Amino acid sequence: MDLSTLKGDKVVDARGTSCPGPILAAKKGMAEVKVGQIMEVLATDSGTLKDLPAWSKKLGHDYLGHVEEPGYMKLFVKKLK
Repeated sequence: MDLSTLKGDKVVDARGTSCPGPILAAKKGMAEVKVGQIMEVLATDSGTLKDLPAWSKKLGHDYLGHVEEPGYMKLFVKKLK
């Protein structure tokens, strides 16, 4: 899967927030995503690279990875249940 061309079904913009901001935004955003869809989280906090995969695993979702963009990251999570 080429993450650089992937578009999330739901985009959550958590840029400019630090932990736990991106995770709280992801949690809120995930409520609007249907099973099988992909949520895209935009973040500037490097801690999100560690926190989001752990959060995804804990909730039983599939963390697909991230793409570095100028000044921020795009992280992708697929809702599994």
